[in-house]
Amino acid sequence: MTDTAHIDLEALEQDVDRLAATPAGAPLPEDVGTVVERLLEALELGAVRAAVRTADGTWRAVPWVKRGILLGFRAGAVVDMSPPDASPFLFFDKHTYPTQRIPLDRGVRIVPGGSTVRRGAHLSAGVVCMPPMYVNVGAWVGPGTMVDSHALVGSCAQVGARVHLSAAAQIGGVLEPVNAAPVVIEDDAFVGGNCGVYEGTVVRARAVLASGVVLTRGVPVYDLVREQVYRAQGDRPLEIPAGAVVVPGARAVRGAWAAEHGLSLQAPLIVKYRDPGTDAATALEEWLR
Repeated sequence: MTDTAHIDLEALEQDVDRLAATPAGAPLPEDVGTVVERLLEALELGAVRAAVRTADGTWRAVPWVKRGILLGFRAGAVVDMSPPDASPFLFFDKHTYPTQRIPLDRGVRIVPGGSTVRRGAHLSAGVVCMPPMYVNVGAWVGPGTMVDSHALVGSCAQVGARVHLSAAAQIGGVLEPVNAAPVVIEDDAFVGGNCGVYEGTVVRARAVLASGVVLTRGVPVYDLVREQVYRAQGDRPLEIPAGAVVVPGARAVRGAWAAEHGLSLQAPLIVKYRDPGTDAATALEEWLR
C-alpha cells in the first residue's frame, strides 16, 4: 500500500487557496511550483481526490483540489515535450502537466502502443491500460479496472474498482466550474464500446451500458422495468441506477412534419437489472436473445 502519511492535506489546501486567490494578471508567488507539485503527488498517490462520495451516496466535488489543478495550468509555461526523433509527432504543453511516469511497484500495466497517463491522475494497483488510451489530470481509476483501446478518462473523472471501459468509451471530464461533480463510474460497472458518459453523469455500481449508449445532462433515460424516467435536475446529475442494463433506444419527435419524416431522438432504455450472480456480458446476451 502506498505510504501517504507524509502528505499534510490541511496545509496543502491552505496553500492552494492562498495561491489561487492571486488576482488575474498578477505574478504568482514563488512557491507556486512547489505547491502544484505537492498537489499532483497527492493526487497520484490517491491521498486526495477531485470528488468524494458522501455517507448518503451523493458524489461531491472537492473544489480546492480542482482550484489547485487549474492553478497548475495558470503557473505552467508551454514547452516542447516531443521525444527525440518523434517527428512528425510533436507535443507542446504546459510544463506542469507532462506524462506521468508510474513506478513499476504500483502494480499498473500500461501495454506498449501509444497510451498516456497525465500527471495528477491516480491509477490503482491492477489497472490495465490497452493502447492507445488516455487518462487526464485529476482522474481516479480504481483497482482491477480495464481501460481498453481508444478509451478516454477525462479530467477529474472517478472510475471505480473492477470497471471495464471498452474500446473507444469516452468518460468526460469536468474541471470547471470547480463545484461541479465530475463524471462517476462506480464499482463493477461495464461501459460498452463507443459509449459516451458526460457532464457529471453518475453510473452506479454494477450498471451495464451497451455499446453506443450516450449519457448527458440533456438526455432522459427511460426505465422499462420500473416505468420511470431519469433526468438531471438543477444541481442533481443524471444517475443510472445500480445494476441497470442500458441499451440505445429512440423516441418519436412530436409534430406532423417530424412524423412525416419519421424523425426520432435518442433515448437510452433500461431493459432489465442484473441479478446478483449475473455478469455484465450475460446480462446483455439474455436481453438481446
